Amino acid sequence: MKPELKIVPQSELPLPGPIAYLTGEYPRATDTFIQREVAGLRDQGIEVLTCSIRKTGAEHLVGKEQEHEAANTFYVLPAAISLRLLTSHTSHLFTRPMRYFRALFLALRSGAPGAKGLLYQLFYFAEAGVLAQFLSHNRVVHIHNHIAMASGSVTMLASEISGVPFSFTLHGPDIFYDPQKWRLDLKIAKARFVACISRFSRNKAIELSSSEYSDKLHIVHCGVVPNRYRDSVPEPRGKHRITFVGRLAAVKGLAVLFQALPPLLTHFPDLRVTLVGDGPERAELEQQVRETGLAEIVEFAGYQSQSEVAETLKQTDLFVLPSYAEGVPVVLMEAMAAQIPVVTTRIAGIPELVEDGVSGALVEPGDTEQLTVKVADILTDPTKSVTMGAAGRAKVLAEFDVAHESAWLAEILRCYTLAQPHPGVRPGANA
Repeated sequence: MKPELKIVPQSELPLPGPIAYLTGEYPRATDTFIQREVAGLRDQGIEVLTCSIRKTGAEHLVGKEQEHEAANTFYVLPAAISLRLLTSHTSHLFTRPMRYFRALFLALRSGAPGAKGLLYQLFYFAEAGVLAQFLSHNRVVHIHNHIAMASGSVTMLASEISGVPFSFTLHGPDIFYDPQKWRLDLKIAKARFVACISRFSRNKAIELSSSEYSDKLHIVHCGVVPNRYRDSVPEPRGKHRITFVGRLAAVKGLAVLFQALPPLLTHFPDLRVTLVGDGPERAELEQQVRETGLAEIVEFAGYQSQSEVAETLKQTDLFVLPSYAEGVPVVLMEAMAAQIPVVTTRIAGIPELVEDGVSGALVEPGDTEQLTVKVADILTDPTKSVTMGAAGRAKVLAEFDVAHESAWLAEILRCYTLAQPHPGVRPGANA
């Protein structure tokens, strides 16, 4: 059962100004969970100004939601390659010289070694000056960064220049592969708080920084809107339709899925697979499908809006994500909210979402035989499929509802900004 959020009366007071919310590229079709979190914070009465380092490509504007967000987002890089770069840095240099040089020194000491690392840090510093001017002009009281790598570096430096406190959402696993390059330890030390998407992520943050910062490491799940998928599975279907949603890249393990399909076809000749998404290796994957004789059963559907994904899930019997590297995939939450059983890999924070044998099945990454067996086991038993689907939806309702998670993040923001006692790790939990 989901613990109720305990919000003290003082935390219901409005913030003294807007917050800025920065990520590397916003809005992206692959990051709809970020858009949902922004909307959820606004529903909590917080004024959110969205910022992005890069402009979004037209291929990501797959619905009116994305178009609206793109039109109302401040883009740092386009502003930095204009006269604004000179005016912003000149202004900081003369109005807050101590902060300006402190930020420059921070940039120089927090990069990867070598000339390339130094060059990137100077780029981040240049962008940070532009972002800091935006924060000042809009009287921003806090800046939150989602995904703590390059855009997190810009956030930290902009905070140093402007004096506006910052926080960030920590995903993984990419940043955990080379935490020193991204100075995760320094970002954690300087941040007002860190929103970790899972207990796995929080534990890694403690491991890679210091236990003295554990009190400001909170777990805030990414979330979905469960009611968007409310009517997806009214009854057992007994059909054999598999869906994958994600970036078309080798790390997602699609080659493993393709290897599993021929033996599955011998038992389920009507099997069909839909791949939703796009990515750098789409052409290579399409060629692989043709060469292995799977073109008639595998459909490349491209990017889809949130509403289109919900419609696709209505036609799905099983969701498969054989990935090698994840945090806690939102696409799994969407499938589970739609009452679809899932088969995925036992990595990172996924076991915190998917309980093996209850809401789906967990397999070892790269294990084609295990994947084949687990998929066949669920497709063979429609009753088990429905039971797993119901368990998955219950898990999402309890712990991965974006309305509840956004309320929790808003509570954390208010507590820190209004100097209230720090909240716990999770609602109703002290550790």
